[in-house]
Amino acid sequence: MALNYDFEWGLLLENPHKEWIIEGLAHTVGLSLTAWVIALIIGILIGTIRMTQSPLLRFIGTAYVEFFRNIPLLVQLFIWFFVFPLMLPNDLMFAWNRLPHVPLITALLALSLFTAARVAEHIRAGISSIPKGQFDAARSSGLTQVQMYRHVIIPYAFRVMIPTITSEFLTVFKNSALTLTIGVAEITGAAKAIEAWSFHGIEAYTVASVTYMTTTAIVVLFMSWLEHRLRIPGLIARK
Repeated sequence: MALNYDFEWGLLLENPHKEWIIEGLAHTVGLSLTAWVIALIIGILIGTIRMTQSPLLRFIGTAYVEFFRNIPLLVQLFIWFFVFPLMLPNDLMFAWNRLPHVPLITALLALSLFTAARVAEHIRAGISSIPKGQFDAARSSGLTQVQMYRHVIIPYAFRVMIPTITSEFLTVFKNSALTLTIGVAEITGAAKAIEAWSFHGIEAYTVASVTYMTTTAIVVLFMSWLEHRLRIPGLIARK
């Protein structure tokens, strides 16, 4: 059966379509990588303080995780983009609106804080999986609690959590597609613009799909190699 559709793959190599694709890919990769690094830093901090003996720190960490993890990312994007500026004093609101690339900055803020809450739970789970003897050994060597977590516990837990951290990055990469709702020209937004401009949705969304699949495959291969290099015998036993 013949399709009632004329394929025109060549339009993807024509301007402005090619420029939209390149710009969308750059925004997607840059936004995802930056958000993931920020989320990893915040997540390690929040996840660690949730395991401390201080009730106040544990409360702060738990409140952060429950707040950001339980509100859908799309809602958080709208809150940061539409509500947050209205809560600022007039001078600050005016300065915020005059910043370049406000949608991109907003998307980075929302993605980072949302993902950090998920990373914090992975960190907490990783620390919980460490045998008690590791803590005792670190204390007996004369390390303070901060030194113990910095030099022993966090590096140990991170090596155990490489598979879940990989999965979290892939989630960030795919969640970046939601940022088109606030005007970020990432790869899905580029595909949508091409479809609206040319009425060739199959070609446009095929490019977006191939981009996501290729990038995630590269990340999985790299993190599998890293997991093999850093594996702890008996805890990470991938063959």
